[in-house]
Amino acid sequence: MGRRPFGIDPETVKHIASEIRRTCETGAEVAVVVGGGNIFRGMEAVSMGIERVSADNMGMLATVINALALQNALEREGVPTRVQSAIKMEELAEPYIRRRAQRHLEKGRVVIFAAGTGNPFFTTDTAAALRAMEIGADVILKATKVDGVYSEDPFKNPKAKKFDRISFMDVLNKGLQVMDSTAISLCMDNDLPIVVFNLMGKSNIRNAVMGRKVGTIIWKGDGKRAEGKDR
Repeated sequence: MGRRPFGIDPETVKHIASEIRRTCETGAEVAVVVGGGNIFRGMEAVSMGIERVSADNMGMLATVINALALQNALEREGVPTRVQSAIKMEELAEPYIRRRAQRHLEKGRVVIFAAGTGNPFFTTDTAAALRAMEIGADVILKATKVDGVYSEDPFKNPKAKKFDRISFMDVLNKGLQVMDSTAISLCMDNDLPIVVFNLMGKSNIRNAVMGRKVGTIIWKGDGKRAEGKDR
């Protein structure tokens, strides 16, 4: 969406595609899960009177639009891609098949997972955690509009504390709105770390993949309290 109030901003999509291309140049296998909030938000639709299952289905279709936009931008960058949808629409995308997705990754293609999990009541956060488990990912990179995990919304409270690393349990106990609790619990149960960072920062995706200090790491923890500093 970029700075637009709605829809797709071509410059933002181009930036994301360029950042993914630079990340692929490291030799990393990259899969992407896209949301659809710039086009349609299921929960907002529910508040307007649309039945929840229908609203969620509409939201999942919005993610397919974004997936196709990202695919086009990536291929303009010279990056081979495949879009796999959890909802069958074979004229537009492959159906999601785990082994096929893994094969695409082995061949150096970026796989874009669309339509969430294919089920209502589950967010794209949960879809990201689920797909990460299925393909054997090493880490989830949660690219967002803030540069890490904070004790409060930093846009509302400039004195909010930023955490350099924090445990899954602390995220749940503190009620931090990083990802939904289902996604956090799934990652915690399977010991899959999450790195939260600003999507628009230059080389942030590449740096996170290369193990450089970017954003906040959410991990299993070692029994110590979450580390943070005031910013």
